[in-house]
Amino acid sequence: MNLVIWLIIGGLIGWLASMVMRTRDQQGTILNVAVGIIGALIGGWFLSPLVVFGPINQDNISIPAMFVSFVGAAILLAVMNLVRGGAVR
Repeated sequence: MNLVIWLIIGGLIGWLASMVMRTRDQQGTILNVAVGIIGALIGGWFLSPLVVFGPINQDNISIPAMFVSFVGAAILLAVMNLVRGGAVR
């Protein structure tokens, strides 16, 4: 059951990050879930040492954990935009 919740919240986080970074027209549901989950990993690696909260990947489904995961997803989308030759939006 935890996996299903993790996928749903990862999808929501990926979708919100794609709206903020203006890439929602370029990606579908599967990519939103992937961005949310990979963004949670990035947030866990880079932001968890700076803040007390871990990402959603560490069985920590809370508002601060979702924020850490969201920031990680936004960082992932910004890097993807730079690699594609675009600008960070």
